[in-house]
Amino acid sequence: MTSSYGSYRQLRFSPQRGPVARALARDAPLRRLDWVIVLAALALSLGSSMLVWSATRGRDSLTHGDPQYFLYRHLTNLVIGLVLFGAVVAIGHHRIRAAVPVLYALAILMLIAVLSPLGSTINGAHSWIQFGGGFSVQPAEFAKLAIVLGMAMALSSRVDTGERAIPTDRSVVHALVLAGMPICIVLLMPDLGSVMVMAVTILGILLASGAPNRWVFGLMVAGGAGAAAIWKLGVLSKYQIDRFAAFADPALDPAGVGYNTAQARIAIGSGGLTGKGLFHGTQTIGQFVPEQQTDFVFSVAGEELGFVGGLAIIVLVGVILWRACRIARQAGDLYGTVVAAGVITWFAFQSFENIGMTLGIMPVAGIPLPFVSYGGSSMFAGWIAIGLLQSVRTQRHLKA
Repeated sequence: MTSSYGSYRQLRFSPQRGPVARALARDAPLRRLDWVIVLAALALSLGSSMLVWSATRGRDSLTHGDPQYFLYRHLTNLVIGLVLFGAVVAIGHHRIRAAVPVLYALAILMLIAVLSPLGSTINGAHSWIQFGGGFSVQPAEFAKLAIVLGMAMALSSRVDTGERAIPTDRSVVHALVLAGMPICIVLLMPDLGSVMVMAVTILGILLASGAPNRWVFGLMVAGGAGAAAIWKLGVLSKYQIDRFAAFADPALDPAGVGYNTAQARIAIGSGGLTGKGLFHGTQTIGQFVPEQQTDFVFSVAGEELGFVGGLAIIVLVGVILWRACRIARQAGDLYGTVVAAGVITWFAFQSFENIGMTLGIMPVAGIPLPFVSYGGSSMFAGWIAIGLLQSVRTQRHLKA
């Protein structure tokens, strides 16, 4: 469990660069970016605009008669996401570290606001705050960032100062308390999909931090016990229980709760190797797959772009994860390592769950595919996370 720590510790105590090298590094911030990650995320975001457009242009009830409604909003969300990305890189994750308590408190307040009269229910989940003009926010997306930053701060506080070689038990408890608060609130909404992503992210962060094995195993046992308790105590809504039942038995209710996955698999299967062509998917045109611009956007790629298009999305996500792993290994401190590891686990599990539920190998959990699904909150949080990864990469040179 200390291998990640050992890799960055060697970098941390490597011979220092001279003032000329540091000055050159500061004068070329764009050169220090990992452009492979940026271009892969940009390709997903831009390419998905065509998928979102295809899935919504014929749905007058959603577009209010404007076929380009979702296309323009998706591109606007992307532009805002890129601005947030640039701001995070410019500020740097070390400066953001000082503001983590404030950012964490804001995330908690946003989650609490969802449970107040300000919250709105969409698709069975009371997890949104709606404003005028059709603008809405899903605070659970930003809570994922709060968990990553909060746990990173708690776990690295005594390691990066040189007091300890690995996080202490006290640091682990502190980190788990910070992670547990937003999970409890999100569970009350209930938003089971986001809870699943957060739980796996916490596990990935503990593994990357070098925390003692007993905490990792204990968390896994506690997670299993907690899932059983949630099921027995009736915390889940009926529609969420039905989704798990349909996953266990796809033929249980193909016209009801299993309808989404059944239609999504038909769409993907009919796409074949190269697809029916963009804007020519019969399942998409016929509006057979609900929520096709958000949770089931991968079915549009499968039908209209075929196996090749679906594989391209998976490869681009894989490229982001591969380069992010390199950033985590080469980070100059434990804080940077844990931040990068949290983003990796978050993106990896959320992508697997979203694509998996579309293919019928995972239960329907109602979570977006990063950078691909339509949604401002998801797009903003995703690009902020990319900015954190780039900051970990660029600032390690300045510390050297």
